[in-house]
Amino acid sequence: MTAYQVIGSVKSRTMRVLWMLEEIGASYEHVPAAPRSDEVTRFNPAGKVPVLVADGVPISDSVAIMTFLGDRHGKLTHTPGTIERARQDSLTQAIIDEFDAPLWMAARHSFILPEDMRMPGIKDSLRWEFERSQEQFLPRMAEDGPFLMGEELTIPDILLAHCMGWAVGAKFPVTEPFREHARRMRERPAFERASAA
Repeated sequence: MTAYQVIGSVKSRTMRVLWMLEEIGASYEHVPAAPRSDEVTRFNPAGKVPVLVADGVPISDSVAIMTFLGDRHGKLTHTPGTIERARQDSLTQAIIDEFDAPLWMAARHSFILPEDMRMPGIKDSLRWEFERSQEQFLPRMAEDGPFLMGEELTIPDILLAHCMGWAVGAKFPVTEPFREHARRMRERPAFERASAA
């Protein structure tokens, strides 16, 4: 199988894709391009990262890329059409809605939107929402293993750990056991290799 090309800075959602590729042992070339750069807009006119080029075809959006990789390689995912996959996808969507979305909104109002369109005060409510979401998500975390679904590492584990790392950097509250989950995940050799990409 041809090596993948991953386009985007490691200090972005591209990290999720690099991390997953390291976990599944797939070969790839990393192009550490900034959003809206020529390297990115050549494959994604919106200028957003990450972009994965697979078999000459660009795929955008970190969750879509990770789902594709999981299905293609049969790793870090459950079989489509199973109850386990439905649970996995439910966790994935909850993480994107409850954790990724407030962090992204805060980033937009910090440095992405034009200065006259930013509302810095919104970040207080986003932090409150982020902490409240952890309380509501807690019952969904498996009690019978180190990962969200128990003994098996899946895509939502990478997403949650990435969001919690992002949250710490953005000065959002991270409670237990989310902090512990992120710590365990960041100790994985695949995370360390992806961080150095």
